[in-house]
Amino acid sequence: MVRKNQSNRLSTQHKESKGVVGIFGEEAKLHDVAISKISLRIVEQLKKDFPTLEFRYRKGIKKEEINEELRKLDDNLGQTLFVSNASIIPDGGIIEVKDDNECWRIILVSEAKHQGKDIDNIKKGIQVGKNANQDLMAAGNAIERSHKNIAEISNLMLKESHFPYVLFLEGSNFLTETISIKRPDGREVVLEYNSGMLNRLDRLTAANYGMPINTNLCENKFVAHKDKTIMLQATSIYTQGKGEHWSVNEIFSIMLDIAKTSLRVLGSDLFKQLTENK
Repeated sequence: MVRKNQSNRLSTQHKESKGVVGIFGEEAKLHDVAISKISLRIVEQLKKDFPTLEFRYRKGIKKEEINEELRKLDDNLGQTLFVSNASIIPDGGIIEVKDDNECWRIILVSEAKHQGKDIDNIKKGIQVGKNANQDLMAAGNAIERSHKNIAEISNLMLKESHFPYVLFLEGSNFLTETISIKRPDGREVVLEYNSGMLNRLDRLTAANYGMPINTNLCENKFVAHKDKTIMLQATSIYTQGKGEHWSVNEIFSIMLDIAKTSLRVLGSDLFKQLTENK
């Protein structure tokens, strides 16, 4: 029931969304448009919606800058750097806003990953494996590389109360529902969502502490435990439960929602600009 609810949550969000439908064309899909281009459109939209604020887009960020932010928190942090030009480059880049103190604050970091070609292969009648006699290919581990960028942005944003990292997933390795795909010869192949050979979602949910997927988790959660308060920076993970391709307009709406959540959390640090007349 949980998996079904998470798919329904995504469908409901898309129906209720008032995103910019048609900005890339009704049929545009993620595999046709780079997520970095969507990020640039997000910047344009934010400038229209918040004309008194200044926004910028960056492709990546240097490890040196991350270490510098860590040292501001504690001198013992951010001490190790072996490659001076080391950096991270999320697929969709980084969007920032300038606050009332002239400091740039991150409001959106995005990545999109496709893993698992089983659905397309089955529809085309292509079999895989050493002897080309298997319907399904065992999933790989490439998606786990996402954890590196997530951890680095988490370090960079330790002093913030929001974490606007969003990860879009598509492909047969990220199913939340069991599906049946018909081959050209008419035979149907069943893909079980809970197959250990196929599903790789559990290798990513450490990044959102096992909280629901297809949910905006941008605003940090504070958990009280005994005499401590623990801040959780959760990645917002979105997947197409039946393995479909993402539409660009769906992604645009979700990204814009997360960026605006960041602005709401940062509200007191943007108040002067938001209330001035230009």
